[in-house]
Amino acid sequence: MNGLTILAVTIAAALGAVMPAAFADPLPTQVGQCTQTTIARIEYRLQGMPQSGSAVSFANRGYQVSYDTVPAIVHSRAGDPVRMCLVKVPRGCPPGDSRGREYTTTNLRTHESWTLPDAEHSCGGA
Repeated sequence: MNGLTILAVTIAAALGAVMPAAFADPLPTQVGQCTQTTIARIEYRLQGMPQSGSAVSFANRGYQVSYDTVPAIVHSRAGDPVRMCLVKVPRGCPPGDSRGREYTTTNLRTHESWTLPDAEHSCGGA
């Protein structure tokens, strides 16, 4: 192995020790709060329908969805480390309906970000 290969293997091993594939801080609970987790799954908004939009699930049980195909999500992979920041919480929601929280997520491998809600409809919606 050359020096560059040894360095790459050493860095990869160190990152694996710091952030394993299933790493997950809890979801942020207050606007402006950020946590780190990993991508669990990249999906289409509607299962098996590529033109239906993007959806992504996280190891911390978070979820984001869009009617559009989001390039930053398409470029992501399961296991990628991400930073999720809560940016919006809907107001006036019925008791027990917490849908509509919006998160800005940054993929720490690709350095691309997206801002999406955690459900197709906000609280009180369909």
